Amino acid sequence: MAALSGKLTKRLVENLGPGRHGDGAGLYLVVDPSGARRWIVRVTVKGQKNQKGAPLRTDFGLGGADVVTLNTARERALEYRRMAKSGLNPRFNAQRDVPSFEELAQQVHIDRMPTWKNAKHGAQWLNTLRDYAFPKIGRMPVDAIGQPEVLMCLSPIWTDKHETARRLAQRIKTVLDVARSRGFREGENPITAVKDAGVLPKVKVKAVHHDAMPWRDVPAFYGELEGRTAMAAKALQFTILTACRTSEVLGATWDEMDLEARLWTIPAARMKGGVAHRVPLTDEMLRVLEAVRPLGGAYVFRGQAGGKTPDEQAQGRPLSNMSMLMLLRRMGREQFTVHGFRSSFRDWAGEEAGAAREVAEAALAHQVGSDVERAYARSDLLERRRELMVAWCERASKNGC
Repeated sequence: MAALSGKLTKRLVENLGPGRHGDGAGLYLVVDPSGARRWIVRVTVKGQKNQKGAPLRTDFGLGGADVVTLNTARERALEYRRMAKSGLNPRFNAQRDVPSFEELAQQVHIDRMPTWKNAKHGAQWLNTLRDYAFPKIGRMPVDAIGQPEVLMCLSPIWTDKHETARRLAQRIKTVLDVARSRGFREGENPITAVKDAGVLPKVKVKAVHHDAMPWRDVPAFYGELEGRTAMAAKALQFTILTACRTSEVLGATWDEMDLEARLWTIPAARMKGGVAHRVPLTDEMLRVLEAVRPLGGAYVFRGQAGGKTPDEQAQGRPLSNMSMLMLLRRMGREQFTVHGFRSSFRDWAGEEAGAAREVAEAALAHQVGSDVERAYARSDLLERRRELMVAWCERASKNGC
């Protein structure tokens, strides 16, 4: 049992600050600046030399301190020292429980679930790895993945699907960073090495613009919508008037609406920028809301599917995110997109309304200026935006606001 004693204690393992802390006999606790803790053991392999002819001294990861206890780390370190003393290199002879890339990726996904902006984002994170990484490196131990392996995943889609490849690289890097923090890997992340070496070709990404209906054509189109009673038509009217994104409109609940204060507050969790957004409600917007209010349910623009449970049936589900786009196609406007109406509003605000840039951008929930400028400009310009939205409603609907 004397071999299993050392300088560290359980309390020290949990509380020591960043750095390398020795337990004795070559065992160290490494604490990263991030707070991640992992075990390594340094051994000298008998009879083996490094490239300079000196005794071969090597560090080996034993696992993260959150899963490998102090006593277990000492036992594994003792095993490594015995192998090294007998002339066996632990790198090739030790049996370690190193997870596969897919196993660790699944665990990282679970660990990060509380941080996902929404369920769809969380699913996309894992689906990208499932489609492009798991088939090639999913079964490989995380400590065996190097530059050739990550290039196997990235190269086939780097130019044709560059945005997907870029996200794939970020997610592979995250998994391998976690592997290193838990003691399953050593050395530089291969994604970083590939990037720094410029191995993959530079890809010039073209900006993608959503086809927008000219703002002068919006009133006539809005009039066509007025003659339709479908929920998708009402949702599209509200989208045009508020200049909000599809997800923001279709996810709107009655709890977010303060009809007396004439204000719709979209919580930060539902906003692309992660900041709550207040939308001033005009008379025309309120008229659209009153048209759908008798249908009840939690969502403003309720879909037909009621849900599986009685509670879901009572609360309802939001309209499908394809419903407004399909309506555009049925109305012979397939050349335009729903998101494009935000551009229609922005063009009108600049060309006809002469709105100040910061007001027009605030209406679209865009962040303007540097971090320092935004730190001082804390107002969301609500009252100035209210005047702008009233003018837009009058121009778009011609029904008066």
